[in-house]
Amino acid sequence: MEQLNTEVVLSGVRFRNPVIPASGTFGFGQEFTRYYDLNLLGGISFKGTTIEPRFGNPTPRIAECQAGMLNSVGLQNPGAEHVRDVELPALRKIFNGPLIANISGFSEEDYVRAVEILTGAEQVALLEINISCPNVRHGGMAFGTSPEAAAAITRAVKKVATKPVYMKLSPNVTDITAIAKACEDAGADGLSLINTLLGMRIDVRRRRPVLANKMGGYSGPGIFPVALRMVYQVTGAVRIPVIGMGGVSTARDVIEMMMAGARAVQVGAANLVDPLACRSIVEALPEEMASLGIHALSEIERVS
Repeated sequence: MEQLNTEVVLSGVRFRNPVIPASGTFGFGQEFTRYYDLNLLGGISFKGTTIEPRFGNPTPRIAECQAGMLNSVGLQNPGAEHVRDVELPALRKIFNGPLIANISGFSEEDYVRAVEILTGAEQVALLEINISCPNVRHGGMAFGTSPEAAAAITRAVKKVATKPVYMKLSPNVTDITAIAKACEDAGADGLSLINTLLGMRIDVRRRRPVLANKMGGYSGPGIFPVALRMVYQVTGAVRIPVIGMGGVSTARDVIEMMMAGARAVQVGAANLVDPLACRSIVEALPEEMASLGIHALSEIERVS
């Protein structure tokens, strides 16, 4: 097979391929080292980080369902300073590619402070600002459902960020392009989408919600067509790069997402079903490219 070029570039940052484990599904990478060499990945979006440590939501907070899963983990993490001082140096020992810092908050000040802590970390190449988490109260998705609020957070973090800022958008809105354009106009360097869809399951025998938090984020193959549609809509409305995600589980999904306009792709729920998912996708990419006559992923054009 001829040498095929899987490299992609996001805001001047080179990724050896477009496959990036999504935040919240890959921890800080340590758990996956027993399965494969992480350096075959394009990059890693590490676990969502807040200013203070968070235990997360009460259990049960995971529920299986058809074509995917529900989660209501609630941003469990050890806090931004611990991530900077402990987790990132440990991750650098096992992975030499670009890292994406996924940052969440409950106020504008939270986001700004977390960015101040993590933007200077040597290992961090991009900042992914999560304004779309459906699993926490008093913040998260609330910022991502209003163009004005999304723009305000974008402007605030851009003032202190020394790395490119990508805003992670919620699908739980009427018009995602309005949110995307507001972020672009406020100075965002790129966008990530989509986060999970808000969902629910009921235990009919016990007659109560399966999740302790009642509702959670739905992810998995079932949301792929929705994610693809939203990526296509957003890439037709903005000029900044987009990282696509939502139900990606095969190499063909990656290429399809890129044909919708995404420059790179994150893989989420598939990692929780099969810890080898990202490796399998990366290994299958060249054959998939060859079958479609694609010599370099950078040549893929958004379909009309």
